[in-house]
Amino acid sequence: MDVPSSERRIVFLLAAVQFVNVLDFMMVMPLGPDFARALGIPSSRLGIVGGSYTAAAALAGMVGMLFLDRFDRRKALATAMLGLVLGTAAGGFARGSGELIAARILAGAFGGPATSLALSILTDVVPPARRGKAMGAVMGAFSVASVLGVPAGLELSRLGGWRLPFFAVAALGVLVVTAALLLMPALPARARQQTGGESPRGLRSFLLSPTTLLSLSCTSVVMMGVFAVVPNISAYFQFNVGYPRGRLGLLYLVGGIISFFAMRLAGAAVDRRGATVVGVVGSVLMVFDLAAGFIHPVRGLPVMAIFVGLMLANSVRAVAMNALTSRVPPPSERARFMSAQSAVQHLSAALGAILSARILHERPGGGLEGMPAVAFVALVLSAMLPILMAKLSARLRPAGG
Repeated sequence: MDVPSSERRIVFLLAAVQFVNVLDFMMVMPLGPDFARALGIPSSRLGIVGGSYTAAAALAGMVGMLFLDRFDRRKALATAMLGLVLGTAAGGFARGSGELIAARILAGAFGGPATSLALSILTDVVPPARRGKAMGAVMGAFSVASVLGVPAGLELSRLGGWRLPFFAVAALGVLVVTAALLLMPALPARARQQTGGESPRGLRSFLLSPTTLLSLSCTSVVMMGVFAVVPNISAYFQFNVGYPRGRLGLLYLVGGIISFFAMRLAGAAVDRRGATVVGVVGSVLMVFDLAAGFIHPVRGLPVMAIFVGLMLANSVRAVAMNALTSRVPPPSERARFMSAQSAVQHLSAALGAILSARILHERPGGGLEGMPAVAFVALVLSAMLPILMAKLSARLRPAGG
């Protein structure tokens, strides 16, 4: 099936936007032990730094539901990305934990809507028959950020201090915003209303729709489970398992490469086999990884295998879930829906991070006490996803692609 060149260009630009957005979020936790020492933040409280970003993004998603569908998508995306750039740069100037948290709140307030708008644009321009593959390409930015961005950020921190990665990502964001403004076509609200075939529902009716609630539940269980574990991985591997700080970059490099190809394959599998089947496969992988890596650690299992398994499972689940939920909203409600999804996504991630911070306790020497309990919570949430996806898929099936 031939893909129009204009569609390929837009997908590439959206992937670039997501790369900057994801990198801005992803790099903070691996850098946590570096800036924690510099700013006097206990390692058991690093989840609060990550949670401040996600809580702000959740609030921005709630507000965005009220108005984002009224604006041209390209201009709204550029505005959101510029705000993200300012928040990221401000993080590099932080002189204490309070200033860093404030900067992460600013970044999250704009980063959340940027994700919503990027996925809205993708859903606007890519038909359902090709959407799984396109979703895999755009969400592959997560893996590219792991392969290139996070190791580069860790190396920049080692060479020039923990502030340098923040400034580098902000500069990259300016370049991506400029490219998006120059190369992406306008997507005005009027054109979407003319092609959408129906007017937006009232906010209450939209939020209480069983299909919307099922979709948001899928998002919630994925994000809460992942971010109960992810913010603490760097500290856990270093101080509990004894994994060397100097090899963290390699960990993210290998994990990112594997998940990049897994996302591409998962996207194609969604188009061929369906999102629910792919989501089940990813959930089974996640359950086994959490059990063998954290709850009842298998003796001799390498840290690399645990980390790669976690990234692989989450990548497969994320592509499947987002491909399925992209079928929920009509064109006139896409930004509203993506904003609601972003709000739930980031709120759930914040709750997961905060929950882990309440469960975990720091040992002398920086080790974390309570990681098996955190991983068990994540395992239970992971097991819920296939059930929710099957119910959502059943509701969407009568409407077709």
